[in-house]
Amino acid sequence: MQKRKICVVVTARPSYSRIKTALAAIDHHPDLELQLVIAGSALLDRYGNAVDFIEKDGFKISSKVFMVLEGENPTTMAKTTGLGLMELTNVFYNLKPDAVVTIADRFETIATSIAASYQNIPLVHIQGGEVTGNIDEKVRHANTKLADLHLVSSDDARERVIKLGEDPEKVINTGCPSIDLAKEIRASDLYFNPIEKYGGVGPEIDFQNGYIVVMQHPVTTEYHESKKQILATLEAVDELEIPTFWFWPNVDAGSDGTSNGIRSYREKMKPQHIHFFKNMEPRDFLILLKHSKTLIGNSSVGIRECAYLGIPVVNIGNRQNRRLRAQNVIDVKAKKPEIKFAIEQSIERKNITSSNIYGDGEAGKKIADILAKTELSFSKTITY
Repeated sequence: MQKRKICVVVTARPSYSRIKTALAAIDHHPDLELQLVIAGSALLDRYGNAVDFIEKDGFKISSKVFMVLEGENPTTMAKTTGLGLMELTNVFYNLKPDAVVTIADRFETIATSIAASYQNIPLVHIQGGEVTGNIDEKVRHANTKLADLHLVSSDDARERVIKLGEDPEKVINTGCPSIDLAKEIRASDLYFNPIEKYGGVGPEIDFQNGYIVVMQHPVTTEYHESKKQILATLEAVDELEIPTFWFWPNVDAGSDGTSNGIRSYREKMKPQHIHFFKNMEPRDFLILLKHSKTLIGNSSVGIRECAYLGIPVVNIGNRQNRRLRAQNVIDVKAKKPEIKFAIEQSIERKNITSSNIYGDGEAGKKIADILAKTELSFSKTITY
């Protein structure tokens, strides 16, 4: 029996952690052949060069697609997506997969969906049906309408995809693959020194008695405010003088403002308790989170993995607006006094209960089994 060829496109560092366990399960499944395409900011050093971690994990890469245009604004986002559409169309034509997998909601993922759908290649969408506060939500729902099979991460998301008109039999709640890694980390006693392993930028801070983690991205619909918003967080964190591990933003519109804000503040104020990183291996990042006092910012890791790990989170601004969340999250506006007060509150929170709203830690295997057993066909129909 010929193996079913499953082409998965990873376009950014967060996408890899979202799909890593599913990639491994597909790669090891006797009836599946993994075709792994790495594209976009996942190939760029300034955004963490996630491809290095992917290759280190032993995955064979079928194709690399360089498609990111400089500028970090809505125009370059649109052009990057267009370039990705052109390049990915050729990749799929050459690889001839039996199905293409697109992940979640990043702006460039719509290029994957269009390139596959227009060539009559069955499209599988991971993590559809969720809502957020920026362009990502539009892209996610557009991916849903182009997809033929929907592997969602929660019951709430499944209901929403069905309401969008999709066949209930083609909408399956597998949970989120990122929770698989969180499950592994939660059960372990692993600990490491991130500065010793990754270096990063900043002082040799003393974090043995506790630390916080910051990961804040620009909000694409508020990209003109990105520098102002990151400075509010920087000032709040700096004033608290708590050892801090801070991660650089992703490639969305406004990331230039966010990065400039970090650089200018770092050079001018020289905070002695903040250490900056570009990226980490997914497992290491979760280990770092597990032992932290709280996560600050607007990354979906605060909504997903931190809910499962029971880590308190200060969620800033509108990026995660309306997304399903557990009781570990405190929501605040991008204002320094509110952020500072919320961090102090969050640090004091104890014994937060682990939540399974995004899965039970078995999503990767479920996804591979579904891809092997489900009839995959390009069968979109319009119903009225």
